[in-house]
Amino acid sequence: MQLTENKVFEKADYTASPLSKGEYENCTFKNCNFYAADLGNIIFRECRFDGCDFSLAKLKNTTLNDIKFANCKLLGVLFSECNSFLLSFGFENCILKMAVFYRLKLKKTNFSSCNLQESDFTEADLTSSLFESCDMYRAVFYNTNLEKADFRTSFNYTFDPERNRIKKARFSRLGVTGLLEKYNIEIE
Repeated sequence: MQLTENKVFEKADYTASPLSKGEYENCTFKNCNFYAADLGNIIFRECRFDGCDFSLAKLKNTTLNDIKFANCKLLGVLFSECNSFLLSFGFENCILKMAVFYRLKLKKTNFSSCNLQESDFTEADLTSSLFESCDMYRAVFYNTNLEKADFRTSFNYTFDPERNRIKKARFSRLGVTGLLEKYNIEIE
């Protein structure tokens, strides 16, 4: 498997010609188009993606180890299909609508200023994760470990505290209403 290190890729269109299979270490991808691209079985270590479109990209057995996504569009990405060994990433100012994180171990993952509308975190482990200024409208949390997670600056989240682990999770006073939605009560 070919190893590519310390390389910058700019404005590449991987819908026209696929990214070569191999290992990418400490590489930067700027304004690249991965829309619906097959990135299966590729290894990314300590890479940064800035301004890239990953919408509907296929990540079957893809390794994402210590990855930073900034200003990226990741609509409908099935992160649950990634290689789970050493899986770690962070997101800043990304659109992650309808992304799927089903059953992933994502302890201490940072989501900063992200659109997480309708994303699926079912059965994920998000212990000590930070959701900073994220829109979580209709995001799905079911049997999710949210212990020590920080939601204080995020908004539009709703989930059932009885169906998720939320011990020592942090919420703002306004945001706590999203934990009471199932009771159909009016708070004034």
